[in-house]
Amino acid sequence: MINAVGDPQRILLLGGTSEIGLAIVEEYLRGVPAAVVLACRPGNREAQDAVARLRCAGAGDVRVIDFDATATATHDAVLDDAWCEGDVDLAIVAFGLLGDQEELWQDQARAVAACQVNFTGGVSVGVLLGQRMKAQGHGQIIAMSSVAGQRVRRSNFVYGATKAGFDAFYRNLGEALSPSGVHVLVVRPGQVRTRMSAGLKEPPLTVDPRQVAQLVHDGVRRSRTVVWAPPAFAWVMLVLQHIPAPILRKLPL
Repeated sequence: MINAVGDPQRILLLGGTSEIGLAIVEEYLRGVPAAVVLACRPGNREAQDAVARLRCAGAGDVRVIDFDATATATHDAVLDDAWCEGDVDLAIVAFGLLGDQEELWQDQARAVAACQVNFTGGVSVGVLLGQRMKAQGHGQIIAMSSVAGQRVRRSNFVYGATKAGFDAFYRNLGEALSPSGVHVLVVRPGQVRTRMSAGLKEPPLTVDPRQVAQLVHDGVRRSRTVVWAPPAFAWVMLVLQHIPAPILRKLPL
């Protein structure tokens, strides 16, 4: 159960080695030594490093379970495992693929794989998280979206399209679950300094995982439904959404 001051007692991180996801968990561990379940790809060599990191951050207990975003038929059993020791108060959906954007739109298999992870996998776990949290009568879902889904651009349109669908699903999942006491926060970061963005040119408004985590933690406390990271991106995307396509096509985006 969530304690009297709003801190979760058990946290589930789907995408258990996500640098942003781990930073969010660490932000919560500053307030309470919660138990943590890390749902990781089978055989992920980074899983034990994530366990050690969270134990150093003060986690009361850290457990690793196998999770394959593309194996949707297994997701119900994965969440059964996550819930086996009691209610999950906070679930973070933080898995995804970026990939080579020029390769993706020209390679059917790779494009489908990206969609299966970023969108289909996200919807699959979202439905199941909603069911379990609705049944327990409380819970918080944090869904890691992206500004790339707000005005899908030629430069990364496969990734952007998956995030547009993911974003729309979780925003409306929050609307559907609200009467049952379950809350959903959609997080829209720009570029974040992580393994996923390594080697990419760093644009303005690039942030660190810890900055995203602080904004997310504050957003949950304030019962927000959407958080931009950094907040200035809300204004940037508002402008971009109103730029006609022929002009947008000429911008260095």
